Amino acid sequence: MRLKSLGAFGDIDEERYPGARILTGSDAGQVHVYHDGIDMWCDQAVLYGKENFVEAYGNVLMKQGDTIQMVAKYAEYSGKTQLAVAKGDVVLTEPSSVLTTQKLFFDRIKQQAFYNNEGQVVRDSSRHYYEHRGTLLHARKQIPFFKYGKTGQPEYVLTTNQLDFYSESGHAYMYGPSRIVGETSTIYCERGFYDTNADTGYFIKNSKIDYDNREVIGDSMYFDRKLDFASATNNIKITDTINNSIIKGHYAEVYKSKDSAFVTKHALAISVQEKDSVYIHADTLMVTGKEGNRITRAFRNAKIFKSDLSGKSDSIHVNHQSGLTQLINLSRLSPKDPFAVKRRPILWNLNNQMTGDTIHIKSNPKTEKLDSLRLFENAFLISKDSLGLADYSQVKGKRLVGLFDDNNQLKQVNIFKNSESIFVLRNEDDELIGYDKARSANIEMFFEAGDITIYKRLIQPEAKTYPEEDFPENLRKLKDFDWREEERPLSVEDLFKDDLPLDLPKIKGLEPFVSEEEFFDDNLLDRVEDADNSAKPKIRFDGKIQALPKASRELPKSLNTEAKGTNRRPNPAKKTILSKAPLKKRKSSEKRFL
Repeated sequence: MRLKSLGAFGDIDEERYPGARILTGSDAGQVHVYHDGIDMWCDQAVLYGKENFVEAYGNVLMKQGDTIQMVAKYAEYSGKTQLAVAKGDVVLTEPSSVLTTQKLFFDRIKQQAFYNNEGQVVRDSSRHYYEHRGTLLHARKQIPFFKYGKTGQPEYVLTTNQLDFYSESGHAYMYGPSRIVGETSTIYCERGFYDTNADTGYFIKNSKIDYDNREVIGDSMYFDRKLDFASATNNIKITDTINNSIIKGHYAEVYKSKDSAFVTKHALAISVQEKDSVYIHADTLMVTGKEGNRITRAFRNAKIFKSDLSGKSDSIHVNHQSGLTQLINLSRLSPKDPFAVKRRPILWNLNNQMTGDTIHIKSNPKTEKLDSLRLFENAFLISKDSLGLADYSQVKGKRLVGLFDDNNQLKQVNIFKNSESIFVLRNEDDELIGYDKARSANIEMFFEAGDITIYKRLIQPEAKTYPEEDFPENLRKLKDFDWREEERPLSVEDLFKDDLPLDLPKIKGLEPFVSEEEFFDDNLLDRVEDADNSAKPKIRFDGKIQALPKASRELPKSLNTEAKGTNRRPNPAKKTILSKAPLKKRKSSEKRFL
């Protein structure tokens, strides 16, 4: 460390500053000290030549080349440790940011700054301004972080317990309860990463995103502010308070501007209703449209369940505005294909099973009541006899139209074109008296409590009644009879019973927070310890002790004993804070403001 001032006044005060030269600026200029690429100017300096240490007072300016400069009311610097400590209205300026605080540590070797009191960073990148303020003590106070747009108003406010911010890349790492509040979204997490330049983020641990009236929750979440896009992995829940719906799964994509959500992996959509919610499950769910024009699409092995109605098909399409639900067949398969028959849309209501190539269910969106249903092509209705173990009333034809009563139970069914039927006949005492088998153009039936009470054959009926002993077993079922009771979901849990086991990805995410030792690591503490050891106090000839070592005196109290070589703990900060960055690996050249 050498003096470059030409007009500074020198003095010695062994009583107050043993072993030091006291330098004071003059009209010719401030005191100017230089060390290994760093220049320091101040009104007065106390220079300890043996310790290679300087104390600077008044209008302090430190400059490192053309890239970094720091001003303060007071600063001290050790040429042995290359650690600078500044106090009082400290302003650290580098090409892309300005940091303001009251006390700052700057390690020239690592090119890192650390402060543990009120502070502020303002970045200017592509005419956007970034700012964060707060007490940067882990789990004590929140840190607001603002991004300002061209209007001068904050685009969002980031609040967190602990923020690691890298000025060159604009990368922010959040630890503890954290929020990013913008005009159209609010993000919460307890560990996260945010790229302030790209406006993208990655969040884990109790993470959620609020889009106006829609909340997205997941174990791991990705967010793109510019695209109004978010994706989530594992234990997903999307709650829409406007449309009274909930979607669950283990992978989701949400496009706010398109008002759409895509969910897969045990996907479940719930239309929350006052009396009886509707559940739809499929391999993949897609929900699109704003309020009043909401569409839910379920693809591959789709199922629907409510207390009085359930069904399944290859795909389900629901128009929430019109109340029309469509169960759709696999159009790419031939009707004769066994898989197509197996997957033919099916609906259950009480004791009745209905199948067809396509099924439409109409309901009243306001009253939540079922209105009617239609079966197109190959309509087949089977009603299991409540007293017979293997007796079924059956009706088939080209099309079926059904009407529901106020209790959401079938009250009337009409079969059109090429109708065939088999009815189980019982007397008033519920004794079996025979079977009625017939053909006609159309059939009309009326129900009570799920049982057929009246049936009519319309246009060219051909019917015959058989006593039980005269009706062969092979004639008791119509062609294409397929009773599929084992497929019927009787609860929400049953919707998932034939799904393959899920192998959910393990969320690696961000490593736990590393506290102050990450800045005050073993390398820095070793430098401080070596500097102190080389300047240990000695007894002078007059019996007085020389000044205590200065290199460690400004370290946090919790680290002072470590710097002196006692109780040194293994330092976890030897490794990078983020060993596996979720979006972009942290560059070793990033400067971090802790």
